[in-house]
Amino acid sequence: MAASADYQFKPHERPLMPGSPATPDHPMPRRIGYIAIGILIALTSGFSNGLLLANLPQIQGSLGLTPVEGGWLTAAYSMTNVCTSFVLIKFRQQLGLQRITRVFLLGFVALNGLQLLVHSYGTELAVRAASGVLASGFTPLGFFYIMQGMSAKARMSGMIIGIGLTQVALPLARVISPLLLADGDIQTLYVFEFGLSLVCLGCVALLRLPPSERMEVFEKLDLVTFLLFAPGVMLLIAVLVQGRIVWWSTPWLGYAIAGAILLIGAAMLIEHNRANPMLNTRWIASRDVLRFAMIAASMRILLGEQNYGSIGLLTAVGMGQDQLVTFYLVVTAATIAGLVIGVATMNPLDLLRQIVISIALIGIAAWLDADASNLTRPANLYITQAMIAFAAIFFLGPTMMGGVLRALAKGPSHMVSYSAVFSLAQTIGGLGGTALLGTFQIVREKFHSHELVQSIVMSDPQVATRLQQLGGAYGKIVTDPSLRQAQGAGLLAQQVTREANILAFNDVFLLIAMLSALAFLWLGGRWLVFRVRGVNPLGPELAALQKMLASRR
Repeated sequence: MAASADYQFKPHERPLMPGSPATPDHPMPRRIGYIAIGILIALTSGFSNGLLLANLPQIQGSLGLTPVEGGWLTAAYSMTNVCTSFVLIKFRQQLGLQRITRVFLLGFVALNGLQLLVHSYGTELAVRAASGVLASGFTPLGFFYIMQGMSAKARMSGMIIGIGLTQVALPLARVISPLLLADGDIQTLYVFEFGLSLVCLGCVALLRLPPSERMEVFEKLDLVTFLLFAPGVMLLIAVLVQGRIVWWSTPWLGYAIAGAILLIGAAMLIEHNRANPMLNTRWIASRDVLRFAMIAASMRILLGEQNYGSIGLLTAVGMGQDQLVTFYLVVTAATIAGLVIGVATMNPLDLLRQIVISIALIGIAAWLDADASNLTRPANLYITQAMIAFAAIFFLGPTMMGGVLRALAKGPSHMVSYSAVFSLAQTIGGLGGTALLGTFQIVREKFHSHELVQSIVMSDPQVATRLQQLGGAYGKIVTDPSLRQAQGAGLLAQQVTREANILAFNDVFLLIAMLSALAFLWLGGRWLVFRVRGVNPLGPELAALQKMLASRR
């Protein structure tokens, strides 16, 4: 193991694990500088995906893409992000944090600069895939900087703040996007991303992280595992993203699922029989870790109420990005409030409480949203969507801390396995939730559309009057009564489709409310049993960490 030769760190200043920076005692001005740079890096990491999601229709329009091609842009980012997030831990341990940081910063600047020079679908796809890799390195860099500015007792909170800020960037990207695209030029978006990358590069050059310890961690079988595991996960992500676009009966989706099962299964089989595995399958398959993964994935599915449901509803009633700026300001403020209150109230002895509260908030908000109509506007959703935005970040801290404590208690080598589980649960849960809710909404829209059309008959006086009114809008343009009636029928069909979509989104909200109720009964019951019996489910892990920290003094 090699450490810096310039300064001999005291025992309490040494990194907790190889690949992470040392934690010397900094003066207050330097602490403030670290926190400010960490906030900038965390937000920039979140913007790399947030700006894509917020402006995907504009990007598709500027490049002339089909919905399937636009879906591949989203899939490319998620594929590379989830596949590299865990293996980067080993790269930091092997090569050192400083070297990895330089590579990622220079790569980020070069990547965003390329977007300014070349504007094509192939380039955009390659850039988004590379952005997923870079974001997986930027996220830990952000919380490493924030942790440097925190006291020893609060460093775990620094990690949660850093990851939480990447979530804050998602609604914030929708706030600033209309300003960036005010002149209709998509290049402005790329200039903004390029400027952020240059600012990050300059800030990191001014104030570097302390050095990390390095050690030999890679083995030849690690490459075999990665070459099997990564394509398997990519195939699974492709299915979740494209399934509801090309529809689930498309043959290649079945082949992709079969390939994903074979590849991931082969990788897990290799890891299960290794003496020093990269992914510890026995720990991953333990009851506590599986429960942690289920909670993380389930929360992401429930949060589809906002990520898919509310956005889809407002789009269905004709709201564009310009009309949603205030709405997303409210969501951003609620997200920040959830981060601050969540960190301030988090108790390692009672982590489940915040998760139960988050589920309750999502369920109540979804139930309240289930009576939407064509008169629903963003202002009608401020309270409910603020509740969901608060819950989206309020649950993150205790969920992360529970996983990190379990991994560290088993040894730093388990952090790679934890990162893989957490990244997969978050990504698969988020994409799977969107796929589930999107499919359900499409099916229910067809059902409601059929029901509405069945009740429309030309002999009904109300239908005849409505057709006459709608056709009258073309009275000064179309003089032929038959053509006017046809135009009116077209407008009526559009209104029927809109109403069917609104009813379908109401069904989506009711589904989320029911799923939230089930999750609340499950986790709320566990929390109540722990409270009555006075049991801390993380008791053994906390005791092991206390011994580990005591040995460093």
